[in-house]
Parts: sequence; structure tokens; C-alpha cells
Amino acid sequence: MDNQWKNCLEQIRRKTDFQPRIGIVLGSGLGDYGDQIQKEAVISYREIEGFPVSTVQGHRGQFVFGYIKDVPVVLMQGRVHYYEGYSMQEVVLPIRLMGLLGAGKLLLTNAAGGINTRFTAGDFMMITDQIATFVPSPLIGPNPQELGERFPDMSEIYDGKMQQKIRESARALGIPLQEGVYLQTSGPQYESPAEIRMMRALGADAVGMSTACEAIAARHMGMRVAGISCITNMASGVSEEPLSHQEVEEMGRIRAVEFRRLLEDVVPGIDKA
Repeated sequence: MDNQWKNCLEQIRRKTDFQPRIGIVLGSGLGDYGDQIQKEAVISYREIEGFPVSTVQGHRGQFVFGYIKDVPVVLMQGRVHYYEGYSMQEVVLPIRLMGLLGAGKLLLTNAAGGINTRFTAGDFMMITDQIATFVPSPLIGPNPQELGERFPDMSEIYDGKMQQKIRESARALGIPLQEGVYLQTSGPQYESPAEIRMMRALGADAVGMSTACEAIAARHMGMRVAGISCITNMASGVSEEPLSHQEVEEMGRIRAVEFRRLLEDVVPGIDKA
């Protein structure tokens, strides 16, 4: 793994010398946003030897380097997931690369299932904390000291100042914003009603199959992290409707315009945070 990230970094640097300040992972429904920014370079994951490639429908699979309101950013159009068969170290490789390319801050977005019964499908939830106990840590294995220390502190995974900027943007735009704890599972199956009741008892407000491991890898490297979930469906047992990936994608598309408005206002704010 040590040589893998070094090799991938060298390959990207041969294609672009762009220096992003913020890395952004575009979750389900947001992938097309990368087409709308001022682009400086686009690198397909398939162009990078040894790089994990997303196999999920709706995930484009490329880095987009460019500007959001004059802020230099690198976007991931499509993430990779543990359930696709990659190791957790491979899953977080893109996050590590964004940090090594210069991004000191990371904005994670995702589609999530609502556990909190006060939520409704279509809500946005700012992530204030997370539960990653149900998936392997991405830090298992040898620890490259140049990336971070062996036992990193996780007492404040999601940066308080960045959270405040997200609140201010949502308030200024008139976009309702929930807040809560995100729990990551391995997937790919959706959760059972009993599992959702357990997760609610543990303090989770939303559940998904990504993000928490990415946040851990970013904090390990000293990156500052913020996260926003689009609650695309209510979790099993909260709603009587059967769950499907099509439902997740459809709600993501419906809320994509508002999500983009929020992103465009949030990025300059967290750049200054």
C-alpha cells in the first residue's frame, strides 16, 4: 500500500500540477456537479495504474480539478466502496491522494438513509459525528509516518468552524438543515428493521455505506473535515416502503439543485474557516 499511493501520486502529478485547497467527494445525485465548475484538468480513475475504480451505477469515476467561486478544488466524481470488494485501505486511497495533492480541507457528501424519525426523505443533514465501529478501520496495517501518527485522535472528526460555515450558508439560502450522527455499514444490502432500531439506540441519525472511513483517513493526515448527507430515503422499518438503489438515485436527482446551491455557497465559507 505504501508504494501504491506514491505511484498514484506520481502519475497524477505527471498529468497536472494543480494545487487544490479543498477536496470534495460528490455523493449519489451530485456527480454531474463536476461538469459545471471551471475545470482545469480531468483525470479518469482508469488512467491511474493501481487506482481503485468505482463499479456502482451513477458514479462517474474521475477526479476533476478546477475552481468553485475562485477556490481551487479537486472533486471526486464517484467514490469507491468497501462492498465493491476493495480493501479499506484502497477505499480511502483517493482521500489520501487529495490531501497529498494539497487539499487541507475535505467536504464529504453522500446519500443516506434516515434513522431519526424527525427526518423526512429529501432532508439535508450536516454530519456532526460518526460511528464507524461496524466497518474495519482504514488505518489497520503498517502506518506510514509521513501520512500521520499511529494512534490519531478522533475526538473532533468534523471541524466545528467548518460546521458553522455550513449552518450560515444554509440559513442564508433558506435551506433547512438537519444535524446528526452518521453511521457507516459495509453494505451492499440495506439494513433490517432490527438493525435500524439498534443503530437508533446507539445514537445514529442516518446510515450509509461510505464516508466515515474517509473521514478517519483524512483526520489521520491532519485534514479538516466537514460532511453533508442527503437523506434520500427513510431507513428500513421507519418507512414501510421497500428500499432500492433507484429510489436513492431518484431522490438524489430531485434534491441535486438545492444541494449544488448549498455547495457553491459553502465552499468559499469553509475555505476561509
